[in-house]
Amino acid sequence: MADSLERITNLLVLLLETRVPLTMQAIVTKLADQYPTVEMARRAAFERDKALLRAEGVPIEQQVLSGGDAGQTGYWVERERYELADLGLTDAERSALALAVAAVRTDSDSGEDAIDKLGVFGATPAPPIELRATLASMTGLPVLFEAASKRASVTFGYRGATRTIDPYALIARNGFWYLVGHDQGRQALRTFRVDRIDSGIEQGAEQTFERPADFDAMAVLPSEQLAAPAGVRAVQEQASVLVDADIAERIERELGGAAVTERRTDGSIVVDVICENRIAFRSWLLGLGSQAEVLAPFDVRAAMIDWLQDLLPSNGAVV
Repeated sequence: MADSLERITNLLVLLLETRVPLTMQAIVTKLADQYPTVEMARRAAFERDKALLRAEGVPIEQQVLSGGDAGQTGYWVERERYELADLGLTDAERSALALAVAAVRTDSDSGEDAIDKLGVFGATPAPPIELRATLASMTGLPVLFEAASKRASVTFGYRGATRTIDPYALIARNGFWYLVGHDQGRQALRTFRVDRIDSGIEQGAEQTFERPADFDAMAVLPSEQLAAPAGVRAVQEQASVLVDADIAERIERELGGAAVTERRTDGSIVVDVICENRIAFRSWLLGLGSQAEVLAPFDVRAAMIDWLQDLLPSNGAVV
């Protein structure tokens, strides 16, 4: 099951993109494995997500439906109410804002909430990334966000080939950004991991394509689609993490029982966690505070210690 940040981000994208009101069951179905399977837990999680979005100023609309869904409540977000009016920003200013929000997170989320509402990102708000993220791997995001919002095709290099894509949507999944769009050369829908784009992204003329009326970003990017191709064994770097007894049950539920490599007598557990994306791994680990510790491998543990020490001022107090 996805973490709450990823789930809420994708819920907002879904409610912004839908052309018809969606019932809770329809939302849960479209978001696949991102909500609990137990009915009461699923409804509670959905109500929390909905309340959080509204508390952050997202205008979630609702109405009682008729027809086949008679009596049920449908939800959606009016884009016109969600996004602010055009502020007359130049392309350079829009790109700078998009890059800043895609690459930086501060201690306060209020600035990000305001930036999201500028409409810089088109249909998809940018999730927060740790402050010390490597900007080089994120520089393509502003161009892609802008191209998707302006319905402009993009051309870039990917695994040694030049691809021209009509960008339909950008989706956050498992700590990575994915571009979903129509590949003009292959005349088919394709998915690209943004950090694997290996050349500059060129944006074409605006308003040159339309997304299909039945396009559903969540449906074309299921979790299993992110696995390695058939016949290829995915080798991903893992870290061994000690988790305190107080949160052991929750972490095991999130990662799955197969991730547990050791159960200690005090109730704590040792789990294997994929750490190939260091930014996502670091964010997950910091969210556990003092209740988790990286045990191995040495280079991952040392890098985490070095990063934390860099955050300390000369007097040793935490910033």
